[in-house]
Amino acid sequence: MTDTIVPPTDTPPSTPVPAVPEQAGTPGTPVPVDNPKLPEPGVSTEKRRPIIAPWMRSTSDFLATVERAAGHAGYASMYHGLRLPWYGVQLTMMAPRGGARLVDSTNRWVWDREAAPLRDYAVRTEDVEEYMRLARLRGGRVRLRGFVTVVAAVFGIGFAMWLYVMAPEFLYVFAAGGVLTLGYFGQQPDAPVIGPAVVRTELQKLTGTIVLRALDAIGNPKISAAIKKGGDMDGMHFHSEITRDGPGYRADLDLPYGVTPDAIMEKREELASGLRRKVGCVWPSGDEDEHEGRLVLWVGDKPMNETTKPAWPLLKDGQVDLFKPVVFGNDQRMRWVEVTLMFASIVIGSIPRMGKTFLLRLLLLICALDPRALILAFDLKGTGDLGALEPVCHRYRAGEEDEDIEYILHALREIKAELRRRAKVIKSLPRSRCPESKVTPALANDKSLGLHPIGIGIDECQVLFEHEKYGAEIESICTDITKRGPALGIVGMYATQRPDAKSLPPGISANAVLRFCLKVMGHQANDMVLSTGAYKSGIRATMFSRRDLGICYMAGEGDDPRIVASAFVDAPAAELVVTRARKMREEYGNITGHAIGEGPAETAGLDILADILKSVSADEKAVWCERIAARLAELRPDVYGEWKGENVTAALKPWGVKTGQVWGQTDEGEGKNRRGIERADVVAAITRRDADRLAK
Repeated sequence: MTDTIVPPTDTPPSTPVPAVPEQAGTPGTPVPVDNPKLPEPGVSTEKRRPIIAPWMRSTSDFLATVERAAGHAGYASMYHGLRLPWYGVQLTMMAPRGGARLVDSTNRWVWDREAAPLRDYAVRTEDVEEYMRLARLRGGRVRLRGFVTVVAAVFGIGFAMWLYVMAPEFLYVFAAGGVLTLGYFGQQPDAPVIGPAVVRTELQKLTGTIVLRALDAIGNPKISAAIKKGGDMDGMHFHSEITRDGPGYRADLDLPYGVTPDAIMEKREELASGLRRKVGCVWPSGDEDEHEGRLVLWVGDKPMNETTKPAWPLLKDGQVDLFKPVVFGNDQRMRWVEVTLMFASIVIGSIPRMGKTFLLRLLLLICALDPRALILAFDLKGTGDLGALEPVCHRYRAGEEDEDIEYILHALREIKAELRRRAKVIKSLPRSRCPESKVTPALANDKSLGLHPIGIGIDECQVLFEHEKYGAEIESICTDITKRGPALGIVGMYATQRPDAKSLPPGISANAVLRFCLKVMGHQANDMVLSTGAYKSGIRATMFSRRDLGICYMAGEGDDPRIVASAFVDAPAAELVVTRARKMREEYGNITGHAIGEGPAETAGLDILADILKSVSADEKAVWCERIAARLAELRPDVYGEWKGENVTAALKPWGVKTGQVWGQTDEGEGKNRRGIERADVVAAITRRDADRLAK
């Protein structure tokens, strides 16, 4: 049976209307699906425009506007003030020409020269009546204007003589003013003496025509077709007037049906070309308060990397509560952006020299301004970029030598033990006090429980994870911190300039809540930091240039990733912040560890090969990895308690021990093939390692 399309009575015949299949019992009778009596949803939205301009309601925007205007006025005053003598000389030299022009203009005015063409026309057309009327009019004008000129000259000369007798100094002032005035009128129109102090390059005001031209230029077929049809076609139209929004323009428009803002964001460079702006000025995005087809196009006056950043609000004053949002940067519209560090693990990735370490240090400064928090800062680059934090650090290390790695390992073992202790404390608390089985502000404030926040920052974390001897254990501890730490009040922050699977193990990259991606070079690194599929969705940190220092994509705070420029706090400013944080901690009673000269408790170094060899008896030729993990947990529960078969595989890989299919029996006596290792390979690895150490 074929469906029939029937238009309702209020629809033009040219517009097809979908129909439903014929109902049973009425063959051949089409049934329209558009019921004219169908009630409206009864839901409407309205947005009121602000009575007072947004820049006047914002203290920061108002001060920025006043500062900009005052700065321009001050600069212009200094510029012209310095050149006043030369202006005077030039205008004096042009005064004769100005005097001649004044005499000529006065002569033309007195003798009514402007009406001469009319009188000439009346003579040529022999219009006697019109000529006589114009002649009488000219005679009256000449008499009146001549009288005015004579009176002005007589009174002017008399006033000058009076000044010469009574106040000769004022006569000189008037004379100088007159000469300069004549010189002003004697300037060449195309070469004025007093030029502008600031040569402006005027930006083109954003208009609807320009926006549509730019959208057409990106090459999207649906958008181009809608623009060519004109009007409200295919659902594409401006939702409101284009307005000023901060230091730029904002345009809100609905895209054609089936087109989302992601399609625009992927073509940002082409869009910038169509707008004739630098790519750093153009920021298309969706509107989280509207439907998926709404585009918010913000076009700045200057690129984000050329705009002066506002000072960080916490630079000189203020205290932090890590359980609440804290300002750490601004977006492209110079609006403050907040981040909540508690209950999150953090990954920061970028190529070198883009501000990765500055961002990590800023986040650690935020932790330091909460007097309850313990700070662990590890700088594997070894340049001391995190050195400003030493006075407030519970554990601190800068360097990548073996003794530095061992120090960090011992500190991380302490954190792993703290994880277990905290889990037991929370488990023991009544549900009324800990309803969500996680650390709360009230629990963090109770010193007797020891559930204060802990912030761990590791710069160049790949150095730890790729370490030959301790890499596997450190990776295991950091993965545990990433997975369980947020609920237990521990914030792990990992920064790397090489975001790949080895530098950011999957257990960390897949479980990090907050992600900050500064400039990276490829889509793999982009997705490693921002999560899989980010690049395909148009969230591309590859678009940042080498000049976009401190500018990153932030994901995890809010529904969609957003572009943020972190506040700039250099080393001297960071030291001032730490000085203030140290005083707050002294008052709170939280100066511990490295800040008072104490290091982590020394524990025996981990020898993974020796421990595995202990767990595999001499009469066992091959053993499953999962069985080795269980035995290691019994041997050293504090170290291997969370290990599984894949941890054994990862730990043995740097030593050249390969895994393969091993035949064995389950606890029920059933024979199976599972991934395992041969004991002889472990013995060979120990032999090679010891020989290498003796050779050194």
